[in-house]
This record gives sequence, C-alpha cells and structure tokens, in this order.
Amino acid sequence: MPAKSAAQQKAAGAALSAKRGDTPKSKLKGASREMEKSMSEQQLEEFAETKRKGKPEHVKD
Repeated sequence: MPAKSAAQQKAAGAALSAKRGDTPKSKLKGASREMEKSMSEQQLEEFAETKRKGKPEHVKD
C-alpha cells in the first residue's frame, strides 16, 4: 500500500531506518515511532518507496 502523503512517506523512511538499526530508536518522534512499533519491515518498505512527486504534504482524514 503506497503512502498517501509526503509526510507519511518520510515517517515510514525514518521508521524503516530505525527498524534496520541505522538510526537510534530514541531519535524517532510521533508517527514514525508508532510506525516502527506497529509495522513490519516489508510494510515500511512499501510506504517508504512511494514517490513524493504529486503527493500533498499532509492529508486530512
């Protein structure tokens, strides 16, 4: 499932980095912290690889 916004894609990238051990988990905030806890590495990869071009910065529910 691709990311719906640029912010979601960025958060997934940060969470993926922490899950892989490249970034300390203590550096995560907000959505990226929750994503790291609740999503698998495969799910995070799908969100993080989404292209940002044409995506809004934020999407309201």
